[in-house]
Amino acid sequence: MDIQQIKVWDIFIRVFHWSLLATFTISYITEDDFPTLHIYSGYTMMALIALRLIWGFIGSKHARFSNFVVRPDAAIKYMKEVVQFRAKRYMGHNPAGGMMVIALLISLSMTLLFGLLTYGASEFSGPLAGIVSGVSELSANIFEELHEFFANFTLFLVVLHVIGVAIASLQHKENLVKSMVNGYKQIKQNNDH
Repeated sequence: MDIQQIKVWDIFIRVFHWSLLATFTISYITEDDFPTLHIYSGYTMMALIALRLIWGFIGSKHARFSNFVVRPDAAIKYMKEVVQFRAKRYMGHNPAGGMMVIALLISLSMTLLFGLLTYGASEFSGPLAGIVSGVSELSANIFEELHEFFANFTLFLVVLHVIGVAIASLQHKENLVKSMVNGYKQIKQNNDH
């Protein structure tokens, strides 16, 4: 059977993926000790997410939301098939992976929103400072707690994502991390979805 390399992940998706990982990591570990770096990495994440949202509508086939956003029941069905070792292989995101992309984008967006609200309320800086300056200390603390909650929830989702990638890589005998570096997946003629 012939094995071919097929381009799945375009350069934007790959750069976005690894840049988002880097900026989230920087933001997560610099929170208290390096506030300027924390803030600028947060702004960089906001720009990355905005670009990803646009690319989700105009990007390449596997980058488009229409290619991988499915109903929750389809993702649940797929995860049951994974447990039964009967899951189909997908060239782009599988249904669970697609749901994870959406969950990560939402959780990161909430982290960033509450980070901006915290920055505006506590430091009287940032684009939302005019809206939240003068709020009570209780409100500022709530913003900060929600910022930290969503940052930790995002980290939890990242761990689940890594576990999912490892399981899919093992079940389908492919290196998904490598494909997110070079953009290619291997296909055997007439065997893939």
